[in-house]
Amino acid sequence: MDNCLFCRIIKGEIPSAKVYEDEYVYAFKDIHPVTPVHVLVVPKVHIDSLETLNDENIENVIHIHRGIKKVAEITGINKDGYRVIVNCGKGAGQTVFHLHYHVIGGTKLSEKII
Repeated sequence: MDNCLFCRIIKGEIPSAKVYEDEYVYAFKDIHPVTPVHVLVVPKVHIDSLETLNDENIENVIHIHRGIKKVAEITGINKDGYRVIVNCGKGAGQTVFHLHYHVIGGTKLSEKII
């Protein structure tokens, strides 16, 4: 998708602070972090949201989760714990319609999600 913000970041058209990259995913620091560590993990293939996962693209979820694990290790948040959040749709706060997982940590998180 030519006008997708995250597709443009993946292509290098828009700068980002890369944390991790492999053949399938790209992970970069969120520009508006909510915790000391706040990284977005996105598939390199454009998928709008969890709602648009299907038999052809579901395998990307495996790669995303591997990427999340790598990000947690790289940033050191795997030791004390971290949270993974996926917003799905406007009503849930999704503002960029390219599937992405927020990996947050680096501080004590509340048991409450909202």
